[in-house]
Amino acid sequence: MKKKTSKGSKMALTLQFVPYNEIEDLSSLGRIKKLLKMAKENKIVLLEGRLKKEEEAELIKTTMEEIDDEFKGIELGVIYPGKGDGDLMKKLKANLANVLLGDRVGLTIIGPASIVKEIKKDPDKIQLLMKTEPRRR
Repeated sequence: MKKKTSKGSKMALTLQFVPYNEIEDLSSLGRIKKLLKMAKENKIVLLEGRLKKEEEAELIKTTMEEIDDEFKGIELGVIYPGKGDGDLMKKLKANLANVLLGDRVGLTIIGPASIVKEIKKDPDKIQLLMKTEPRRR
């Protein structure tokens, strides 16, 4: 969350880590509402795991319906670990873990579009590009 400090121009940003077990007992709609609420509070959400494809689509749809003068939408990025090269045993272990965990391996980043300009991914890293406010003189 952006906050002005007592010195004037410094801003703070809130990163909210959400372990998957905090949302796993919620319905799909409950998950979406909880994550969207945090983004609307100008928090960048770091969700352990990932949403189902249908839930991601519903999150985007719900976000589009709630865009107004104050809420400009979200940026969404998902990291899928273990997609690179590796030996057969590592791949089998990763696939077994993925099956046991219910296809939740990964990290989801959700940020308000008013703060996050873009989320760029490549196999080794993720870049979160932030919007900057114009300087006052």
